Amino acid sequence: MPEKESLTEKVVRLMTQQRRIRNIGVIAHVDHGKTTTCDSLLAGCGMLSEEKAGKQLYLDSEKVEQERQMTVKSSNVNMVYELKEGDEYLINLIDTPGHVDFGGHVTRAVRAIDGAIVVMDSVEGVMPQTEMVLKQALKDKVKPILYINKIDRLITELRQTPDQMQKHLIKLILQINSFIKDLAPAEMREKWQVNVQDNTVAFGASRENWALSFKRMKETGLSFKDIYDAYTANDKEKIKELSKKTPVHKVLLDMVIEHLPSPLDAQRYRIPIIWHGDMESEVGKGLVNCDVNGQLMLSVTNIEIDPQAGEVAVGRIFSGKVNKGQDVFLVNNKQVNKIQNIYIWKGPQKFQVDTANAGNQIGMAGLKNIVAGETLSSSQDATPFEPVRHILQPVMVKAIETKNPKDLPKLVQALHELSVYDITLKVSINHETGENLIAGLGTLHLEIVEDKLRRTYGIDIVSSQPIVVYKESISTRGAVVEGKSPNKHNRFYLYVEPISQEVSTAMEETGMQTGKIKSLTPEQLNALMAAGMSRDEAKRIAAVYGNNIFIDGTKGVIHIGEIMEMCIEAFNDVMKTGPQAKEEVWGVKAVLTDTILHEDAIHRGPAQVIPAVRDAIKDAFMTAGPVLLEPIQLIRIDMPMAFLSNVSPLIQSKRGMINDVKEDGDKVVILADLPVASSFDFTNELRSGTEGRGSWSLSGEKFRKVPKDLYPGVLKQIRERKGLPPL
Repeated sequence: MPEKESLTEKVVRLMTQQRRIRNIGVIAHVDHGKTTTCDSLLAGCGMLSEEKAGKQLYLDSEKVEQERQMTVKSSNVNMVYELKEGDEYLINLIDTPGHVDFGGHVTRAVRAIDGAIVVMDSVEGVMPQTEMVLKQALKDKVKPILYINKIDRLITELRQTPDQMQKHLIKLILQINSFIKDLAPAEMREKWQVNVQDNTVAFGASRENWALSFKRMKETGLSFKDIYDAYTANDKEKIKELSKKTPVHKVLLDMVIEHLPSPLDAQRYRIPIIWHGDMESEVGKGLVNCDVNGQLMLSVTNIEIDPQAGEVAVGRIFSGKVNKGQDVFLVNNKQVNKIQNIYIWKGPQKFQVDTANAGNQIGMAGLKNIVAGETLSSSQDATPFEPVRHILQPVMVKAIETKNPKDLPKLVQALHELSVYDITLKVSINHETGENLIAGLGTLHLEIVEDKLRRTYGIDIVSSQPIVVYKESISTRGAVVEGKSPNKHNRFYLYVEPISQEVSTAMEETGMQTGKIKSLTPEQLNALMAAGMSRDEAKRIAAVYGNNIFIDGTKGVIHIGEIMEMCIEAFNDVMKTGPQAKEEVWGVKAVLTDTILHEDAIHRGPAQVIPAVRDAIKDAFMTAGPVLLEPIQLIRIDMPMAFLSNVSPLIQSKRGMINDVKEDGDKVVILADLPVASSFDFTNELRSGTEGRGSWSLSGEKFRKVPKDLYPGVLKQIRERKGLPPL
């Protein structure tokens, strides 16, 4: 009798059968049941006992995740699912965090997946983080299917009748479909609508391990009446029976196989979104066709720190293949590196394999200086994948110090590792002052980082109170300013003006990255012109820093090509640390109009050009109505209607603005803007104002001018904190 094939052997066999691969993610708002649902899927594939499914939170492998009952990072797992006897599929699954503070992990996971199970709480419906992650997925052409979880809450908590339940669930499906219609690429809007009849919607309760879809109802003869009767009678045996007759994994994984694409299908329409090279080239064709024999093109989506293997780069192979011991080019970093080991996952455990083909997700050890967003290729001239960008920016900062000065080198190394692992964490280490700053998406994000420094790295640290991240900007076009080089032989003339919101949006949507601009893509040029920029000005963009641009508006200057790199360096310096408070600059266009240069190259070197241009930009900035911008959180508050009169004054007392109030029976949803600077005690005050029955979640952020009456005080406070003299 032949030996039974192990899971690892099955995975390795199926990795070569691209039609039988599904790269999927589970995405949702916090506490809607993603990790519990993943447990049920793992149990169904024989990787977890059914008794533990829904309770073990197997993919929450970090101690902090288990303690807080919350996913704070993405977890990969390779599962083999047997649709029917002998008909096996490889499911490469990523469980993602739901809390907005860890949204960077979702952003990166979206690059690696082709389809998503959107998990939604039946009572809470579409929440801000559901919208945020679904928006990201649709933008990357990731196809969704819908799973409405916690159906039991409608019966046991809301006491709904079967008729009321049906109306409520139809409303939730319409909400998701309206969202897909608004945000999916035009050609997918109708095709990707979810509905019960075509089996792209399921209902269930992952904690009790049952789910139902239209197809499953027909197969089993079960109906909503059976569910309703079991929960109304609180019949534990009947509920247990449901999990035997129609387990979550059977319903969801059948939907995944039937409706979510294989890499061969998905890459045909996803590659033009995530890779902007020549589609007609050999590389382009290899990517679109997910060609195993094509040039290696791999997108690194995550970095894991493994106690045994060290830094493990997690990525999706879009074309070609990877072998253990192979040399690869880090395209953005312009380095050659060797892949020492290749891994696949079984939950938190890793297994080594020798080779992996296009269409698969793998872990790789041994790569030096690797960061999330890197492109690996077998050619150094490869066009990299589009950068992985997160919707939200760091808005809160803490200063971190070690209790024991001997631990400082250890802290610097740990902060470097954490910033590589988490793209939304910004670390700045000032070797002169010894100040180490971490900037994150919120207080919880920073708390988790501190927790890791203490537990994972064993460093005893002290941290400051959270500080708000401000941006510097201008309100009008400034005067043309002259900058003279220290030797007085070179002169630079320039002015600054604000960038319009339309241009800023066009830059973001077409993926204009920080750095020197050789030439714009046709898409970028058209988008900037549609946003109001002239063709000539758009073509003269020399560099981008964040959403600031530097334009070479000079004409007929002979040596301009030789000094442009220096001008860009000066521009970057000012954009990084603005002239008012050394905060990052936001939404500024600097235009170099003319320059007088010394004929001898020795008299126009970096020591002459950089200070002259830098000082000129700073002076021009101060003539253009300088302002500070503060981060504003767009929040949603859910609470009983009875507390509306308590919460409205609370928002106003925090300098917040109510944008909308939606009534839903005896509940109310408030949409409001809340300055981050006023939000520190908001959670506690909201709880006390609603007797613990109100909750809020973040649905987005923006930056807004600090009010005129507060501006001098805020500016003074920032400068004092940084040890800068009064302006």
